[in-house]
Order: sequence, then C-alpha cells, then structure tokens
Amino acid sequence: MILHVVLLDPANDPALAQIKAAMNILTDLTNAIPGFLIFRHGPNRDFEAKSERYTYGFACTFANRKALDAYAAHPDHQRAGGMLVMACRDGHDGIFVADLEV
Repeated sequence: MILHVVLLDPANDPALAQIKAAMNILTDLTNAIPGFLIFRHGPNRDFEAKSERYTYGFACTFANRKALDAYAAHPDHQRAGGMLVMACRDGHDGIFVADLEV
C-alpha cells in the first residue's frame, strides 16, 4: 500500500476556505478511483513542534502505485491541486508531499 501524505502552508486565513473546497473534491475521488482506500484531512496540531509551517494536511491510502497514478492523472485531482497551489504560501513551495510504502 501507498500512504500519500500532503502538508500545506496556507497563505492566509481566507485560503483555508479554498483548501477546504479542494478537500471536498478529493473526498469525492475515493468513490471514483479503484484502489483509493482512505482519505483524511485536518489541521496539523504539530505536537512535536517540527512542522509549524504546515498548518493543514491530508493523507490518502492507496492499494498500490497504479491507484496512486490514477489519482494523480485524474482531472479532479489536478483541479484540486491547482486550488491548493494557489492557496499556499509560495505556491508549490508551500506544499510538502511524501509517498510512503506501508
């Protein structure tokens, strides 16, 4: 399985509304993509004080790389990704992505 982890550095408080709209789009993809198993999102509480820049994030669990690739290529994912880039400080540089094989 692949755990796709994305941490976001919102540009400002109003950007959170755009981020939450993108989360709604991504939530709907769990039913549209075979192998897209779990989607969760929420504020980063940063209890260890190691990621204070990234105040919001989400994680997706995929059955395999094929499902992750289908997610990446899906037009709704690309639309939501564009919204996130616009909502984050420094655009792409305000987004951290890790794909963990679990």
